[in-house]
Amino acid sequence: MYINLKLFRRALYLSLFKTRFSVRRWAYVLFFTSLFWVMWLLVVFGRALDHVFFPGFRKQPITKPVFIVAPPRSGTTLTQKLMSLDDDRFVHVKLYQTIFPAVTYQRFFDGIAWLDRHTGQVFSKFTGWIEKTFFGGWDDMHKLQFNEPEEDDGLFLYSFVSEAIYLLFPHVDELWEAGFPDDLPGEDRRKLMRYYRSCLQRHLYANAPDKTLLSKATQSSGAVESLREEFPDARFVTIIRHPYQSVASHVSVFYPVWRAHSPEIAKDSPVSKSYAYLAVRWYRHLFEFGSKIDAGQYYCIDYRDLTRNPRQALETLYKHFGWNLSDEFQNQLDTATEMQQSFKSAHHFSLEEFGLSEEWIQRELDPLLDHYSLAR
Repeated sequence: MYINLKLFRRALYLSLFKTRFSVRRWAYVLFFTSLFWVMWLLVVFGRALDHVFFPGFRKQPITKPVFIVAPPRSGTTLTQKLMSLDDDRFVHVKLYQTIFPAVTYQRFFDGIAWLDRHTGQVFSKFTGWIEKTFFGGWDDMHKLQFNEPEEDDGLFLYSFVSEAIYLLFPHVDELWEAGFPDDLPGEDRRKLMRYYRSCLQRHLYANAPDKTLLSKATQSSGAVESLREEFPDARFVTIIRHPYQSVASHVSVFYPVWRAHSPEIAKDSPVSKSYAYLAVRWYRHLFEFGSKIDAGQYYCIDYRDLTRNPRQALETLYKHFGWNLSDEFQNQLDTATEMQQSFKSAHHFSLEEFGLSEEWIQRELDPLLDHYSLAR
């Protein structure tokens, strides 16, 4: 199973030896890196068993997969949940499936679920307690539940080529390729994509071999070229939200974690600015990508349309790709639209909190703002 050891070694060196010594940070880094390796070895073991008990996954085709790719805080979660309702067409990835990406573990949890249904749902109550205790603090920003649609970032985390590593190792500039895989050397990119393909093959094989894969990964904003090379018939769905809102929100999600292990990191810090620049580069990269790819493989949703009328936004998306909406799916979209129109976010933020400004974003993204008629 692929892991980028160069990035891993660099991350440890930067956090333990190139940053002012802190007992708290060392404790966080050593604990979570140990946990990472325990989980990595556990997944390697399960994937090795796949070759013994479920070797057919290696022949599983991935035909015209759909990738939802946009910078974080742009409506990707809403889009994924809406499209996941079309379960006659799509199969999506759930959170627990990104944590245990092996057919062997999928079958094991299928057995646990069957047993749970016949024993008073003790396991469901336990996992609900875990979700509330460990993930509850994120509910206003990004609700996490084991059995709900989730992005593929967990799959990339095992390769250590993942934006998620910045939670523990906030050295964005020095570990740039973790959040921008298209800048990796060619061979590393190909290894990463082969690993990712093997994860998706396992998922389809275990859940719905004849359906279309629906994937969401915000961090793939920096990997769209690699994805197109590996999956040349893929469809890409992106979302444009005004960067004045999304960039600040992007930084605000990671900041509380940085403060937990490194209290000296201020909101208005080089770390915040580097992380914001990553989001801006993702915007630019996707904008350039959209101008190069065949129009039949690419569609951009306006965030304002998505939140104002989700059903209409999805109907336009489906028309672009030539997909039909079933009656059941349309009814579910009606319900989801009513819920979305009454939703109010409790997550508040501003660019100024993190030492950023609208003028800076204008300088960085002026052509994009013009193209999408985003007001200054």
